[in-house]
Amino acid sequence: MQAVIPNYLGLLALAPMIPLLNIQSVTKTYNQTRAVDNISLSVPEQTIFGLLGPNGAGKTTLIRMITSILYQDEGSITLAGIPDNTQRNQYIGYMPEERGLYRKMRVGEHLLYLAQLKSLSRKQAKQKMDEWFTKFDIQDWRNKQIGELSKGMQQKIQFIATVIHDPKLIILDEPFSGLDPINTHLIQDEIFNLKQKGATILFSTHRMEQVEEICEQIALINNGKILLQGKVQDLKNRFKNNEFSLVYSGNLPQIPQYIFTIKQQNHQSIILQLREGYTANDVLNYFLQENITIHSFNEILPSLNQIFISQVNNGKVVKEPVVG
Repeated sequence: MQAVIPNYLGLLALAPMIPLLNIQSVTKTYNQTRAVDNISLSVPEQTIFGLLGPNGAGKTTLIRMITSILYQDEGSITLAGIPDNTQRNQYIGYMPEERGLYRKMRVGEHLLYLAQLKSLSRKQAKQKMDEWFTKFDIQDWRNKQIGELSKGMQQKIQFIATVIHDPKLIILDEPFSGLDPINTHLIQDEIFNLKQKGATILFSTHRMEQVEEICEQIALINNGKILLQGKVQDLKNRFKNNEFSLVYSGNLPQIPQYIFTIKQQNHQSIILQLREGYTANDVLNYFLQENITIHSFNEILPSLNQIFISQVNNGKVVKEPVVG
């Protein structure tokens, strides 16, 4: 007999302002070390949210508490109002960094088994599995043993196992590990598709370029504490340094030091920094008055990698090398 799971997710329709995942004042201590130290975090529904931090920052411990693998010492974690209990896991799909596939099981048998653990009937599980096999064009893998597959192929099977029951919250820890560029884009596209269909994705990785491509919001954790959190674009604007790149034609006139200074100069291009009280329009007006042809003029925003390193280094500004 299939378990009957209460429709807790109906609470979202009644109270749309409640975040899907709500973490309040959560603490976890191992011996004398606080792996998670009074963390509060809200993840909005239907968002791709990046959970970032160096090794040992507390990310994995926090994820294990969200999935009820571990229990917090203090604080609360709720998913759409569902408190800490095993029912919550029916709405979660978790893809850990350490993969958990049984190497001697066949692919189809393994996926059916894992889907039924998430309360799908065998018929439902088979239908979902067939849909994913068709989508990834891997129908021929059905009877292969997991151990026969390459690391990248196993990664795709692990991804299917994570999302086969249409979880409301999908937790992906380094989901692109071992994938070639083609399969990376394939999984990335499916992450966006799942989000469009209503899923919320909690995405944990060390690769900042993937975070910039995928995530709408992030939280940066270090030493068990949140250093900063917010929308990716808002954080970039918060840490910008009033620098611009300009590509031009003509002879560069005398630089008005009261408006801006030149930080770097190459052939027919400069990187400049505005003085306080001046705007980008002041720069453009100056060059136009000097009859300089402007081909491009762009504000330079810090990368998430720069923000990440500077915050982990206690706010010390870190410049990335400029190529060219």
